[in-house]
Amino acid sequence: MTPKLFSELGLSPEILKAIDKLGFEQASPIQAAAIPVLMTGKDIVGQSQTGSGKTAAFAIPAIEKTDPANRAVQVLILCPTRELAVQVCEEVHKLAFFKRGISALPIYGGQSYDRQLQGLRQGAQIVIGTPGRVMDHMERGTLRLDQIRTVILDEADVMLNMGFREDIEFILRATPPARQTVFFSATMPRPIRELIENHSKEPQSVRIEQQAMTVPSIEQVYFEVDRRWKVEALTRLIDVNDLKLGIIFCNPKRMVDELVEHLNTQGYSAEGLHGDMSQNLRDRVMNKFRKSGLKFLVATDVAARGIDVDDIEVVVNYDLPYDPEDYVHRIGRTGRAGRSGMAFTFVSGRDFYALLNIERFTRSRLQRGFIPSRDEVDEARANVRLEKVRATLEGGEFDRQERAVERLLEEGYDTTTSSPPCCTYSAAARLPSRAASRLRHAMPHGPHLRWHRLITQTLPPRGPRNPTSWRQVTINASRLRLVRRRNPRRHQPQNCA
Repeated sequence: MTPKLFSELGLSPEILKAIDKLGFEQASPIQAAAIPVLMTGKDIVGQSQTGSGKTAAFAIPAIEKTDPANRAVQVLILCPTRELAVQVCEEVHKLAFFKRGISALPIYGGQSYDRQLQGLRQGAQIVIGTPGRVMDHMERGTLRLDQIRTVILDEADVMLNMGFREDIEFILRATPPARQTVFFSATMPRPIRELIENHSKEPQSVRIEQQAMTVPSIEQVYFEVDRRWKVEALTRLIDVNDLKLGIIFCNPKRMVDELVEHLNTQGYSAEGLHGDMSQNLRDRVMNKFRKSGLKFLVATDVAARGIDVDDIEVVVNYDLPYDPEDYVHRIGRTGRAGRSGMAFTFVSGRDFYALLNIERFTRSRLQRGFIPSRDEVDEARANVRLEKVRATLEGGEFDRQERAVERLLEEGYDTTTSSPPCCTYSAAARLPSRAASRLRHAMPHGPHLRWHRLITQTLPPRGPRNPTSWRQVTINASRLRLVRRRNPRRHQPQNCA
């Protein structure tokens, strides 16, 4: 398909201004194919991979066709999860920023009814919600659908898998027959096709053909790991690849809590997300993750469709998904908008049969990887720490720590004693420039390497029985050597011959 600019799609100046503010110029394939069809009012069935931009593909025409003067609900967007409903609503707000008089409202379970009722009374024209809460408002009489123009089902296959088919049919029957019905999904199983046949009028199919259902920019690797060693394998992969932001998927909710505890005990910033958590707690965790205040999010598949965070480096399938479709949606959290990403999958025993099903379903081949050895992990950690020290030395910002290190040298600590602790604390404290030059002049062969070998010898094996973190061992060993390696001349008796 020939690439198209948004300016070529016949959109209003307000929408084009909002798109330009978001930094986009060229439409994605699904957007270029779906927007012109939706603007004509035809029913549509859209299918493309997760992360392809399909939210904007249906949100832009919905905003364009909304009448600002009419304060009734005109567009209804159904989503399978609370997180996805909030995500879609945020996207609608951004795209309708310059459209005066148009407001969008998310309604979902777990949130106070008062806030949702207030938004409905104020005349929200676009409602984004989960099927259960939409039905609750319909039964209360607080949500009227008699003026609905467009109904959009986002991630329709997931809603059916979650048991929302009867709810969806109830909602569709309550809308005007002349409505426009839009289905968007990453996959099209038979129940979806039946729903389309029963509740749409001559729908036009928009499908982005591709050789594989997964994003090519995602590096997919599987590791053969026994369940007893999954935690150790996970931490080694994190350290070797120096991962900063990722999502780890587990199947049972109990495993989410256990893995979060293991990771936090070993010094990794992690929190869990699953269906048993209250909505306030889930919102707090997601906000923290979006603001990069949290490195790893451990989640069940309930969160797979509702997370839209930029720069996610890795998705880890700690447990294989029950359905190959879930694998596609899981790894779609990384490698978004043309970025690169990694997807690690742990398998053992009978999991290999499920892995073959995933490869057949996605029409792609997963590479086999090998868990790094302890020596490779230690070398990677040393390299990361060395890079931080090198960046600190090259930065030259040492005013805050100048006096502290000078005092250590004046008190009798020699350069051999002072260098290793400085290297150890380089991530938090910056090495003074004059002290650094002295250390480099006195030890041109790099004392930090010898110090790293000393720390490696004192490092105990890490695992569930010994959750001591590398940071704790390094700091303790640094203090120990700092005391033991004082200048011997300073403590020599005065009357010594």
